[in-house]
Amino acid sequence: IMDNVSVITVFTLAGLSDIENYRAILFVLTLLCYCVIWLVNLTIIVTVIVDKSLHEPMYIFLCNLCVNGLYGTAAFYPKFLYDLLSTTHVISYAGCLLQGFALHSTICADFSLLALMAYDRYVAICRPLVYHSLMTKQKVCIFVFFAWFFPIYLLFLSTITTAVLRLCGSHIPRIYCINWLINNLACSASVARIVIPAFNYTFYIGHILFVFWSYVHLVKTCQSSKENWNKFMQTCVPHLFSLIVVAVSFLFDMLYVRFGSKEFPQSFENFMAMEILLIPPIINPLMYGFKLTKIRNRVLNFICGKSSALRLKS
Repeated sequence: IMDNVSVITVFTLAGLSDIENYRAILFVLTLLCYCVIWLVNLTIIVTVIVDKSLHEPMYIFLCNLCVNGLYGTAAFYPKFLYDLLSTTHVISYAGCLLQGFALHSTICADFSLLALMAYDRYVAICRPLVYHSLMTKQKVCIFVFFAWFFPIYLLFLSTITTAVLRLCGSHIPRIYCINWLINNLACSASVARIVIPAFNYTFYIGHILFVFWSYVHLVKTCQSSKENWNKFMQTCVPHLFSLIVVAVSFLFDMLYVRFGSKEFPQSFENFMAMEILLIPPIINPLMYGFKLTKIRNRVLNFICGKSSALRLKS
């Protein structure tokens, strides 16, 4: 499409080249998944906002985790659904950079928020006497601000580094844009495009190590008290499960992008690309909704109340 010296204005997304036979089915299933993602995340968000008894650090962090799930999926699903109905699968240069920025930053924000939730549980269980002095409303707001600020700032730098590259191609072998694939189209190597992602990976590996450290202390503390162990099982298990889901999904995606074989069928490659935008946004709110008693009771009470009102009207 473009000469090697031309300015790239659009990218071709090659991940949907073999979907003609099941385009309609894939569209319906994808739309259904996107609706489920909105339903489960919005339920948690509204429940936490409306119910003042849930205005506690753990639930505020959970609310932000669900907001982040909607933010990340909004960068992918509308464009993907449009592409399923279109015969040409292209994305503008600016749109590609914006999509890559959003998808990368939402994953980093997941790790930041999960690290905050680990710190909250560590203080609540291991240092309960100072919990209310350490987790004040002002400090929680500061924590939430930086949990969003660092991913956006770091990925902004990474996106700027990608944007200044001179590209020698416009073919992206995926169903969406990420910085790694855009960088691979660069005409020449750049130190910045290696150093900045390496720093970002190191920074967020530090988050995972921090969570691991906090859970070592949590398990040691909870073993000596049945009450603490029950609290651990109720509030920490969903968090640990969410962290594992996000980390494993990200690891699979990252390794497949860099080392995946081209011999796999296109449908398998598309699933590997989608799983990080499908599994965590659905599993996280469902896991917390079922496991956390307060949220489960509030949602059930709301549903039962609506059902009773409808029966009385009829």
